[in-house]
Amino acid sequence: MAVYKRSYSAYTGKITPPWTRILVLSRYAFAEAWSSKITIGLFVFCLLPCLTSMIGIYLANNPIARALIGGAGRQGFAIDAAFFLKILQVQSWLALVLASWIAPRLISFDLADNALPILLSHPISRVGYLFGKFVALFGSLSVVTWVPCLLLFAYQGYTSPQPWVGDNLRIAAGLFEGAIIWITLLAVLGLALSAWVKWRVVATGIIFAAVFVPAGVGAIVSAVLRTKWGLLLNLPFMISTLWQRLLGASESANPRFQLPTTAIVIMLSLACVVCLGMLDKRIRAREVVRG
Repeated sequence: MAVYKRSYSAYTGKITPPWTRILVLSRYAFAEAWSSKITIGLFVFCLLPCLTSMIGIYLANNPIARALIGGAGRQGFAIDAAFFLKILQVQSWLALVLASWIAPRLISFDLADNALPILLSHPISRVGYLFGKFVALFGSLSVVTWVPCLLLFAYQGYTSPQPWVGDNLRIAAGLFEGAIIWITLLAVLGLALSAWVKWRVVATGIIFAAVFVPAGVGAIVSAVLRTKWGLLLNLPFMISTLWQRLLGASESANPRFQLPTTAIVIMLSLACVVCLGMLDKRIRAREVVRG
């Protein structure tokens, strides 16, 4: 039959729910992020400290195992908030390395290939596009942060000879909340910076610079002006202080330089708002080329 003899009509079948369209983007973004062997290698490397911590928990709760390795006369080290704080810190900074590698792969390639107009021409909004990428990055960072941390917490509760979980639920809540705050910030920051830099290698370096360069500036401001408020630019200091308070661990900073929790939360929220503004400015369905 010739084309001009065909009669066309609108599609009247079942329409895919809007929220499932976002999951399509997340699925392909997740596949893109983990298609590299470097990503797999980084993931394995990020889990090595968890394996070491698991061995430490086992030895701390098993005197027979300590005796077999020649440590019968030593008491097991304490498994407390300070122990899990170290685990959270190690895993969170390793998550920064993983995010700096994965985030540029999610958006930079779309920008370099001018794929955004094609993607956004489908029934997917800019918010849906960004949320799909965010879900992929957030899920990737979760498997190296709060998931292994809570598994170690559960393992400690299982191996402890005394009832332990009920008295330390604050540690579990702190691990979860602290990791969620950190990887949310990393995901938004990584996507925002990757959206403005088309070169993946450069984007990776900028993500590290965005975390540590303001920290150095904040330390200089605090030292010169002899004030603690310059530390509000020091992201590692702020997030470490917040982790310590969430887990109930003792704070290592000088009491004179301790920041209020409200100020830390406001600065972290402001950083997320700035990153969202950068994404809103950059992610468009069209690209303007000035001659």
